[in-house]
Amino acid sequence: MNPEGKPGQEPSAKTWSGRFSVPIAESVKTYTASVTFDQRLAEFDIQGSLAHAQMLAEAALISQEDFLAIQTGLSTILDEIRQGTFPWNLDDEDVHLNIERRLTHLVGDAGKRLHTARSRNDQVATDIRLYLRHEIDRLRELLAATQAALLDLAELHAATPMPGFTHLQVAQPVTFGHHMMAYVEMFGRDRERLADCRHRVNRLPLGAAALAGTSYPIRRERVAELLDFEALCPNSLDAVSDRDFAIEFCAAAALVMTHVSRLSEEFILWTSPRFNFIRIGDAFCTGSSIMPQKRNPDVPELARGKTGRVTGHLMALLTLMKGQPLAYNKDNQEDKEPLFDTVDTLGTTLTILAEMLRQITVNAPALRAAALEGFSTATDLADYLVKKGMPFRDAHEVVARAVRLAEEQGCDLSGLSLQTLRSHSTLIDADVFAVLTLEGSLASRNIPGGTAPDQVRAAIQVARLNLQR
Repeated sequence: MNPEGKPGQEPSAKTWSGRFSVPIAESVKTYTASVTFDQRLAEFDIQGSLAHAQMLAEAALISQEDFLAIQTGLSTILDEIRQGTFPWNLDDEDVHLNIERRLTHLVGDAGKRLHTARSRNDQVATDIRLYLRHEIDRLRELLAATQAALLDLAELHAATPMPGFTHLQVAQPVTFGHHMMAYVEMFGRDRERLADCRHRVNRLPLGAAALAGTSYPIRRERVAELLDFEALCPNSLDAVSDRDFAIEFCAAAALVMTHVSRLSEEFILWTSPRFNFIRIGDAFCTGSSIMPQKRNPDVPELARGKTGRVTGHLMALLTLMKGQPLAYNKDNQEDKEPLFDTVDTLGTTLTILAEMLRQITVNAPALRAAALEGFSTATDLADYLVKKGMPFRDAHEVVARAVRLAEEQGCDLSGLSLQTLRSHSTLIDADVFAVLTLEGSLASRNIPGGTAPDQVRAAIQVARLNLQR
């Protein structure tokens, strides 16, 4: 209350200022404040406070009148935050004290009673979990959109031959659709990891108070119910002091970005004139300030670069936690900026990646020509001989000699005459040429997970069903 005993703006003193004989130094105030970046937790802080206040009222720890005043005040604050008129104050250090100070200004002593049976330690841990739970749901939707764009591209090119590579050398023919489906699978596991992480995020710390729990007869289960938490954090020390749930999220995010980076690296290579496999839409490329012919794949390059940023945040959080004794330490204020930036970087990257995928043009003739280089059907010839009764190791040697001869003659294996091929093994007949074609090679791998066009189309159907989960 102000000196007149009415709701009003209180002097901006720290909530703990009675303990010290001199005010905090301005430099320390600036150094320790987090309100410049933890404002994004405001709506979640209000959400948690409303549930806490309702539980306090139901447990008769605050009056119904106070509860209604708190509800009204927090509703006003929420409107101010959404409209951009909330009076953020660096003197109030963080998002929690800013909201509490404003609430007290609006509703008087009822605002001061809101903090009954809780600490900023369990309050911030709850806010972060509410925030991260919300962001995980959003990021999983963005991953699904990325998968959907890949599926459309894969379906369009389920039978388009291209070279499969190992060691970046031509290995065996695959289809472009099969290649894209590999990334669908990677991002599918990423979605699973985020869903699994969400279960451990979705546990309620509130009620742990500063570190030891509280002597008030609160009902933590009721707060968990109101906030839709799956379970309680069962140990008060652990609840306020560990950020392993945030680290786990950052690890999952780093894996998503690693997969994004691998796809980006391939797109960067494939847009080069030396490959000329794909063309990225003009809206996702930039030019050169000096070379007018350039079409630079800046979006995939930047996505590749941002992967290091997200991985760095994971390392920062691991390092942040590694030396902390129980329970809460001020070090944990440093958890937010890496976490927030990870969420932002991953979200913007997935958004633009899905958009870019829908503007990819595939150069099927170039892919086919590349698949015919490097003797990509050599393994098919070896398999052909094995099916005729030759031991695989012997077949491997026969085909290696045939490849050497074709290389000397400057042609593919299918360019060798039947007579020449039979000079390496009399098991070879005219039917061998069906095996040596790209279509024959692709069709022969008609097993689950294989690159045969029918298998690719079947995998696409399954993946589309999985996206609905």
